[in-house]
Amino acid sequence: MTVEKISRSVVAVRATVPDDAFTANALGTRREGSGVVIRDNGLVLTIGYLITEAEEVWLTDQDGRVVPAHALAYDQETGFGLVQALSPLGLPAVEFADAAKASAGDAVTLADGIGQQVDAHIVTKQEFAGYWEYLLDEAIFTAPAHPSWGGAALFDRDGKLLGVGSLRLQMSRAGEVADINMVVPINLLPPILDDLVKRGRTAKPPRPWLGAFSAESNGMVVVMSVAEGGPAAKAGLRQGDIISDVRDGEVDGLADFYRKIWENPAGSEIPLRVVRDGRETWLRVKSADRNSFLKKPQLQ
Repeated sequence: MTVEKISRSVVAVRATVPDDAFTANALGTRREGSGVVIRDNGLVLTIGYLITEAEEVWLTDQDGRVVPAHALAYDQETGFGLVQALSPLGLPAVEFADAAKASAGDAVTLADGIGQQVDAHIVTKQEFAGYWEYLLDEAIFTAPAHPSWGGAALFDRDGKLLGVGSLRLQMSRAGEVADINMVVPINLLPPILDDLVKRGRTAKPPRPWLGAFSAESNGMVVVMSVAEGGPAAKAGLRQGDIISDVRDGEVDGLADFYRKIWENPAGSEIPLRVVRDGRETWLRVKSADRNSFLKKPQLQ
């Protein structure tokens, strides 16, 4: 099936989140993006931050028909979100591509739920570490960027789904700066899909979460901010702190920091060596399951 036909299975997603939700300040209480139908019963795949803590979700097809939906699951590890339409969508499920076989230079199309499509190409596939304690071993990066990337569907030239749009970033090459999209590859979904549908989460134990928003600078991990009421804030971690060690291991960049943290179970106490104002100190952060801070979706 051509991209033009299958892209009609991409819908607009609108979510409303309570004012007192944990993510309300960071992500807003009204969120809009896209999702793509992956099962004929109206199961829609989107990017998780659109529906985290949502109390109300609406889907709109490209003919303007609005359907109520339920925020079914948000997987912290991949970033995927699932939404179940509560009335028939009447849209065909898309087929999954094998994102592992996609290569730099491949022609792709990023399509959103209001009919906008950007013909693009894969710039690169590489590791991505996000400041919100998020890591992909191999994300897909495409250019030119789509102006409405959140939850947009990335199709290969055969109209099969390669992944879901997550971010708009800037890339510098040969002195020129270009906007690109980061896409979560679809291959991460099949191993966890049934668990997400049945249980709302995967069978894996949750990763430990610190509530520290960090950036990498010359290989160093620098704290930009901490989540109010989160484990890092309670332990005294502050903006501007440099995290140099986790337990007895030196930290080599943001991805390495996350992997060292995730060697521990959620709820464990994790010692961090921190450089603050040129002085070293140790902090002990009692990690948590991030989901325990989030409001659970309620079936409408």
